[in-house]
Amino acid sequence: MDTILDSGITLILWLQTFGEGFVTLMKGFTFLGNEEFYLLIFPALYWCIDSTLGLRTGIMLMVSGTINSYFKWIFHLPRPFWYSTEVKAHAIETGFGAPSGHSQNAVAVWGLMASSIQKPWAWITAVLLMFLIGLSRMVLGMHFYLDVLSGWLLGAIVLWVFLRFEKPVSAWINKYSIAAQISLMFAISMGSLLIGSLILAVVGGIEIPAVWVQNANTALQEVNAIDPFSMSGVVTNAAVLFGLVSGAILMKARGGFEVKAAFWKLALRYLVGLIGVLAIWMGLDLIFPDGHDFVAYAFRYLRYGLAGIWMSLGAPWVFIRLKLAEPAQKLH
Repeated sequence: MDTILDSGITLILWLQTFGEGFVTLMKGFTFLGNEEFYLLIFPALYWCIDSTLGLRTGIMLMVSGTINSYFKWIFHLPRPFWYSTEVKAHAIETGFGAPSGHSQNAVAVWGLMASSIQKPWAWITAVLLMFLIGLSRMVLGMHFYLDVLSGWLLGAIVLWVFLRFEKPVSAWINKYSIAAQISLMFAISMGSLLIGSLILAVVGGIEIPAVWVQNANTALQEVNAIDPFSMSGVVTNAAVLFGLVSGAILMKARGGFEVKAAFWKLALRYLVGLIGVLAIWMGLDLIFPDGHDFVAYAFRYLRYGLAGIWMSLGAPWVFIRLKLAEPAQKLH
């Protein structure tokens, strides 16, 4: 393994010789794989372009992110700037390296969009973004090529499974009552937390090499700069998945909403909806406790669950009340 990591360091050091301009460009491509970017683009899809594709994209992102966390814990491999002080860290990451979450999500999310559009240009764009996002993670010193390759592979598997079983699973779930569907989603959400807890029970006691911690602290100029066994990401994904899908189920039961509208209405929708997301996300963050105990995680689940419900149910309801959208059942 050290041989592979050493060769990865050699590649990263070469990539980082291309200068600050190249690094800045790569930061832009990394942003296209950041959760913050998806937080901006997913609501735009759901509220203003295609609610079905928006919902599918949100589900894919949460599922892919959770699976990535599981494998990061299982492999518990370092990031390049943990492993070598020669690597310059151009971003801040606190978790393990392999597989690369950015690379995995790029394949899963952009691949899903391309498969939905079903046009050659969409696939060309998606593949370019997959490659450039993966490349950016090496340039910024966040991942070895092994991390990127394993992220691409895992993302492709997640995408294939999603596309293969999406319709039969949806058809099966739709057979049940609304209450049963929401209960099932809660059970799935809790199941993902249970799986994460079991994995951590096995690997969470593994001691991180002191040199990794020291190198990370030096690179990020912070004490205790890494926190690779945190459940925060899995809790967030589980909560958003439950809130998002549950809200969509309830919205569908109310007849849904018509996405098509005048441009000014779409723009106002996005503004109003995003204000709501930020109010929940940032507002509750100010008053809810933070940490890694059960109470903190419970409040984190509540906070992100409410954000998910707002995106799929609360915001569309407000759009209809403000005459920024029409109930779908009125137009069909």
